[in-house]
Amino acid sequence: MRTATLGPAQRAEALARMAERELDVLVVGGGVVGAGTALDAVTRGLSTGLVEARDWASGTSSRSSKLVHGGLRYLEMLDFALVREALKERGLLLERLAPHLVKPVPFLYPLQHKGWERFYAGSGVALYDAMSVSSGHGRGLPVHRHLSRRSALRVAPCLRKDALVGALQYYDAQMDDARYVATLVRTAAAYGAHCANRARVVGFLREGERVVGVTVQDVEGGGQYEIRAKQIVNATGVWTDDTQALIGERGQFHVRASKGIHLVVPKDRIHSTTGLILRTEKSVLFVIPWGRHWIVGTTDTDWDLDKAHPAASSADIDYLLEHVNSVLAVPLTRDDVEGVYAGLRPLLAGESDATSKLSREHTVAHPVPGLVVVAGGKYTTYRVMAKDAVDEAVHGLDQRVAECVTEDVPLVGAEGYRALWNARARIAARTGLHVVRVEHLLNRYGALTEELLDLVAVDPSLGEPLGGAEDYLRAEVVYAASHEGARHLDDVLTRRTRISIETFDRGTRSARECAELMAPVLGWDEQHVEKEIEHYEKRVQAERESQRQPDDQTADAARLGAPDIVPI
Repeated sequence: MRTATLGPAQRAEALARMAERELDVLVVGGGVVGAGTALDAVTRGLSTGLVEARDWASGTSSRSSKLVHGGLRYLEMLDFALVREALKERGLLLERLAPHLVKPVPFLYPLQHKGWERFYAGSGVALYDAMSVSSGHGRGLPVHRHLSRRSALRVAPCLRKDALVGALQYYDAQMDDARYVATLVRTAAAYGAHCANRARVVGFLREGERVVGVTVQDVEGGGQYEIRAKQIVNATGVWTDDTQALIGERGQFHVRASKGIHLVVPKDRIHSTTGLILRTEKSVLFVIPWGRHWIVGTTDTDWDLDKAHPAASSADIDYLLEHVNSVLAVPLTRDDVEGVYAGLRPLLAGESDATSKLSREHTVAHPVPGLVVVAGGKYTTYRVMAKDAVDEAVHGLDQRVAECVTEDVPLVGAEGYRALWNARARIAARTGLHVVRVEHLLNRYGALTEELLDLVAVDPSLGEPLGGAEDYLRAEVVYAASHEGARHLDDVLTRRTRISIETFDRGTRSARECAELMAPVLGWDEQHVEKEIEHYEKRVQAERESQRQPDDQTADAARLGAPDIVPI
């Protein structure tokens, strides 16, 4: 079983190695596209580096709808190529690349008009299923079915009887987006890529017209490194224009940020055995099953304020509640909302003013020698974007390079996952953990679950649930710091776990225990532990304050009240 550790020692070594000798490819940006590009490059035999200014997936890639989908609404826009491509990728992820992380999820589409709507929507969903099967990777999901109103209310009793005349049910897939990226980075590292988070690019090195490297600031240690590479890939998403500005070059295209917010509510607030997809006047609204919770989203509004911490305003929250309540028999209130998160979609700026109409296609460009830019796209098609970016970079290398192989490279934890899943009762008996705990671990770490169980074997207290967030084991906090590159309390509570959006206290009750578990791994003293807790509490306070503000400007100002974490 292939594995890789992203602990403090490995991070320091990665920075040193990248500065030692010229790389073939250096990827800037540790979201899903950057991590995927690093994996693509290194599995073609190229010496590869990956740097990220903050934490892995700390931007858009941890704040999505958590869906792996073909984009049913793009069929209506007649964008068949995009849908076909995304459905193929969905099938690959479910069946081969990450079966431990990507899972099927059912959706119910309520029909509100008799006759024509069933035919129109039914034709679209039938085409969706047919394109999935024709991709060669769609046989693992059930096909859609037509439901009467009575049958629909049986699977989704939460719906108001007058909100539908019937329904369609179809399947897509979902994943924990931040966990997926962390696993992608570890996979790249397992094949030899040098990966360092909290390593910010502050400048580009040039020889004449050519870009030959970057200057990287170690945000943790405070030093600076010059990293040289034959080709640099800018995969910084909504920061693409900012990164391009560092080399004084105007981009060949612009990336526009569209804000999407999501609400997280407890499972018992919406009585349903299936997810929901609802039409709004601007786009679609999803109600997505999420463990012991539901995710309700999303909005689609232009955003030109702080990119690092997009804020959800009171108006955003009211918009989602109003639209979901239009079909629910028992409406949701503000008191039902456990968590709120906001993310920015990187859309290629087009001619349309409405962000929901901007292209979800991606673009790759070579604006100056030595620099490739990849932008746009959607989470599901990250692997295709990565392939196109590396293909473009290869044109600038004076060597023969193998074709992309990532279609056949499972992520770490995938190999052996199904066998361990079948043996979960035996694993539970052997370890003393409840079988539900073992299932939880297998669906988050796959075959790497054995590494967590080794930690528990050495220290049985790590097999206990984390206080204030009983869905997670204490071992997961230690593992996040020792194996998954978590450098701060925020990284663990927000991305390695999702405690910050899954608890009404937003993770503050778990903060101290979590920080004390991380301290020995990261070498924190008591002062540092207190600093981490204080910072996290300020962040939660600022987010709560921003969500009480009436509009984007005031929400943004309130969110910026909490500074970014700075190492002691």
